[in-house]
Amino acid sequence: MKKLIECVPNFSEGRDMNVIKQITDEVEKIDGVKLLDVDPGYSTNRTVVTFVGTPDEVVEAAFQAVKKAQETIDMRRHKGDHPRFGATDVCPLVPISGVSMDEVAIYARVLGKRIGEELGIPVYAYENAAKEEKRRNLANCREGEYEGLKDKIASADWRPDFGPTEFTESVARSGAVAVGARDFLIAVNFNLNTTSTRRANAIAFDVREKGRVKREGNPITGKIVKDESGEPVMLPGTLKGTKAIGWYIAEYGIAQVSMNITNLSETPLHIAFEEVREKARNRGLRVTGLEIVGLVPKKAIVEAGKFYLAKQGRSLGITEAETIKIAIKSMGLDDLKPFDPAKKIIEYFIASEYKTDSLVDLTCKGFADETASESPAPGGGSVAAYLGALGAALATMVANLSSHKAGWDDRWREFSDWAVRGQQIKDELLFLVDEDTNSFKKVMDAFGLPKATDEEKRTRVAAIQEATKYATEIPFSTMERSFEAFEIIRAMVQHGNPNSVTDAAVGALCARSAVMGAYLNVKINSAGLKDRGFADDLLKRGGDIELAAIEAEAEIMAIVNSKIA
Repeated sequence: MKKLIECVPNFSEGRDMNVIKQITDEVEKIDGVKLLDVDPGYSTNRTVVTFVGTPDEVVEAAFQAVKKAQETIDMRRHKGDHPRFGATDVCPLVPISGVSMDEVAIYARVLGKRIGEELGIPVYAYENAAKEEKRRNLANCREGEYEGLKDKIASADWRPDFGPTEFTESVARSGAVAVGARDFLIAVNFNLNTTSTRRANAIAFDVREKGRVKREGNPITGKIVKDESGEPVMLPGTLKGTKAIGWYIAEYGIAQVSMNITNLSETPLHIAFEEVREKARNRGLRVTGLEIVGLVPKKAIVEAGKFYLAKQGRSLGITEAETIKIAIKSMGLDDLKPFDPAKKIIEYFIASEYKTDSLVDLTCKGFADETASESPAPGGGSVAAYLGALGAALATMVANLSSHKAGWDDRWREFSDWAVRGQQIKDELLFLVDEDTNSFKKVMDAFGLPKATDEEKRTRVAAIQEATKYATEIPFSTMERSFEAFEIIRAMVQHGNPNSVTDAAVGALCARSAVMGAYLNVKINSAGLKDRGFADDLLKRGGDIELAAIEAEAEIMAIVNSKIA
């Protein structure tokens, strides 16, 4: 698995697009790094930049961006609604794939050390890169903000981890930076139907994990309760893994609860939305929508969509795109500005950056035309997988129609479960449409290897065998997945919406043809394998699946014909 980390630096400039572009240009100069998002805020006077890539290259891009921010941003003149203490205020590194948090923490410290030594900027290591517990919390590192930085960096308790400890002319201009390693964080703003910062803060204190200070009598003006060590006693909020404050955004003319969700397992996005909405309602306010700053993991949006579908008593087995649309509308993600999943969901954005031509992205006509062309791929294996996908899709359609049928409201969960399973099978078969063609290409590539020497011949033969083995396994997987669709099809024929029984029957015909077509590919591809034990086992199991598919299709068609006779 390729090592990928994300970097989400926040720069203290959200109004001068020329400055912002100079900074992001530095990121885009580095090979192996993709700039994913640039999100400036006028009222906060702050820009959140998101980029992803291989670790060493991300560290280099981050360093160059921090250097450019030092050159172009003067903190002595900075004003904005967001807490800040530096031109590059924070610079977190986030593990995405193939890399552990411990490794990312090392990269963060390497980056911080370089910023401190080469640029002369005070650096605080926070979250998983922190050298001591009190510095894990970003709020502690940034306490006092830029205005208190002169005294902070000279104090014994808060000397920077890297860089200068004197408030020189250069430091006065750049401020400090917090460099850290953390889990994927979602920065969200809850839009309120009020202009009151105090009321927004009250809601923030209700929900954030830290909570609010405990007071005697009046919760706002009462005497602060302190513990034995003289520290204020805190009343915890209701949402674990969250940090929040309230503020007024002149750009939109509303107050917001601004929240960082640092642990999506403890507090999913939709749970945070529901809780903030409830606390606002208790205070006579309303959450009108949710603004996501930067990018968000697909899982957070899909889980939200399924949560609201379930609240509506609707099938969860709809397409991913439709599920995301439900999430957008349910949480008002498009309240202030359009929410484009292709630009705001990190997996979609990365996929678009590394986009490859795929068969499943073609139109129906395009797929048919490509199949009919003189190219040998896509061939029968890909078409068989697509037939299987259509069979599963028809079964899923009937399940969704049954879930939504008037008078069957008490059975929505039953049909929803079938539809969810059907969507999974359909998606797996759509993957196999392209993978069957890819496996054929691997065989052709292996045959194209050089064979001038004995060593090259041995390497070529081994590669051909390995590629052929894979090209046999793929259609066998198509057989397995297509056969799984019969259980859903049978249930829909027997118990689903009677008006759609023939749709399920056509699904059975597709699934049967998919199994038989894929088995032909298993047989022809396995003929070239030297490992006869492997080949014969696959042929035996494939034959059993084919026979079972033919029997299942006959059984289902008999039921259907009896119902429509």
